[in-house]
This record gives sequence, C-alpha cells and structure tokens, in this order.
Amino acid sequence: MQISNLFESGMSFDQFIKTDDESYREKSLEVLETINFEEKDIEKIKSIDETINILICGEIWCADCMINIPVIEKMRMYNENINISILSKEQIEESDIKLEGRIKSPTFIVYDKDFNELGFFIEHPKKIKEIIESGNESNFLVNIRKYRKGEYTGETLKDILDIINRRH
Repeated sequence: MQISNLFESGMSFDQFIKTDDESYREKSLEVLETINFEEKDIEKIKSIDETINILICGEIWCADCMINIPVIEKMRMYNENINISILSKEQIEESDIKLEGRIKSPTFIVYDKDFNELGFFIEHPKKIKEIIESGNESNFLVNIRKYRKGEYTGETLKDILDIINRRH
C-alpha cells in the first residue's frame, strides 16, 4: 500500500479522541488545552509554507500518546499546511512501513507533500530519552512526573520542528 493511501485511511485527532469516552479522552483534551507554545515556536509553526504530512501510530489508552499527540494537533491548529493521520499500531504493523526496530506508541513519521520521509519521532522527546539513559533514578522520577503532566510538550514540539526544518 502506498504511504499516501495509508495516510488517507487514518483518523483525525477528533476521530481519535472519540474512540474513548472516559479518562483517556479527557487527559488528551486536557493536555491539548494546556499546551502553551512559546511565541517564537508559534512563529516557526506558522512559517511552514509547504504541506507536511504526519502519520501517527497511536493508541488512545497510551500515556505517551495522551501527552504527545495533542502537540501535533496543536501544531495543526496553528498551520493548515500540517496534515495528520492517526492509525493504530496494528494498522502500521500490517502496512509496508519499515522503521528502526519495533514500532512503539506513539510513533510520528513526518513526510513532505509528496510523502518523502523527513524523519520520525518515537515514544518520547529526546530530552526525556536523555534523562532515561542517564540512569539517575531520582532525576528520572522527578522528570517523568513532569512529563506525564504535560510539562515537556515544548520538547516534543522542538523535535518535530527539527525534523520539518531538515527538509531544506
């Protein structure tokens, strides 16, 4: 299956959150409502002048999805050149998409307008991965609590903008 066809078969953010009518939906919407990007980052989002397609592998019950998928939706709200499509892990695994190692939730694959891959984001922002890899348990516990509250959404945004900006 071509990537563009797979992309078209996915869900919008609104459809995605409607797959749950309880706490997962509420948490995702809460994160979306509380995201406050810095003004310089909003300008970067608004300056994207070419179509960007972001294919998302995600599950509504996944804690990392509840934190990171709203970041992509907020980006889309600022710029109509950003398109998103959300598929389940099973749908991605059944497709021809090849990623490094096992597919994790969430995985964002960023494509240009012609569905040429620009890069991908897997599970956590780089900043959280660095904290995890440091092995400092107390630092990890403090920061993972902050992450779960949505305090690292700016780091997710930074990672996605870095991928998008590589297209030039």
